[in-house]
Amino acid sequence: MQFIVKAYDGKNMLEKRMAVRPRHLEGMKALGKQIICAGGLLDEEGRMKGSALVMEFEDRAALDAYLAAEPYVTEGVWEKIEVEPMNVVLVLGEKTVK
Repeated sequence: MQFIVKAYDGKNMLEKRMAVRPRHLEGMKALGKQIICAGGLLDEEGRMKGSALVMEFEDRAALDAYLAAEPYVTEGVWEKIEVEPMNVVLVLGEKTVK
């Protein structure tokens, strides 16, 4: 299953986000192709305010297990997380297999 995850940082979390970021990126790298795309959400001034991820997991329980161990969650950077199932049709302009 594919999911879109929108995670919003708590107030005044930019410094903590940047300190935790190396661990976050290590975890993302370990997921490999389970991550279809990911990036930072920006405010009007171009500062990071959260994250958007399109990910593939066996089911919602597997995604929830990932989120429970995600450094931005365990360190309290992400304050609000929205998850919705998604059907990815195109990646970089190419139709997906599914």
